[in-house]
Amino acid sequence: MTVSLILPAAGLGTRMTRTAEGEKKQFMLLDGVPILVHTIRKFIAAGSIREIVVAARPEDMASVQDMLRTEPVPVPVRVVTGGDTRQESVENALRSLRPPPDLVAVHDAVRPFIATNTIRAVIAEAAAHGAAITGIVPVDTVKQVGPPQSGSTKIRATIPRDHLVLAQTPQVFSYRLLVDAFAAARADGFQGTDESSLVERLETVEVRVVQGSEHNIKITRPGDLEIARLLLRMESEKSA
Repeated sequence: MTVSLILPAAGLGTRMTRTAEGEKKQFMLLDGVPILVHTIRKFIAAGSIREIVVAARPEDMASVQDMLRTEPVPVPVRVVTGGDTRQESVENALRSLRPPPDLVAVHDAVRPFIATNTIRAVIAEAAAHGAAITGIVPVDTVKQVGPPQSGSTKIRATIPRDHLVLAQTPQVFSYRLLVDAFAAARADGFQGTDESSLVERLETVEVRVVQGSEHNIKITRPGDLEIARLLLRMESEKSA
């Protein structure tokens, strides 16, 4: 079973694309190491990955390549041109996979705290069923509301949490299924928020959900960096 990993790192990132000093979030350092490299290390530790493809903006490709040269990675790592959206970036990376793998795993470049056992579990689930994602059940009560009126909204319903999942990554799919999902989205002009939303539209497989973790955060806001530093200390103490 061959697995290729796609790391989209080219999105515009409107919430925190750059620090005050102008550094993009995936290049920011945690304990002196770029977030992107921390993320790659988790997948290398989990095993099963045949190759890694990082989708970066054209102006960042040289920086990413230089960054990866300093990190000993036992599998091929390539950098391809991404796009203005996650969907464009992942599709560009998907087209570059030659020969096609059995499975494609897509993971946010700025989720460096994914557990290795979760990576293995979601890959195994996708191998068995064709499609699987990582997710967690929300802890807060979720309300459905109507359109804003005079600066406020009205509650329309309370949605049972046991029927909800907050999607995380990695998301893993059979190669052919993911190619078909992107082709259908492109033909329809559909823009999804994640790869699973594209696959769900095909209605050919049921996407399985593997239990994730609240530690598997996506570093998108300035305050996330403080949480990330705390999580890194916790990981270091656990492994000591």
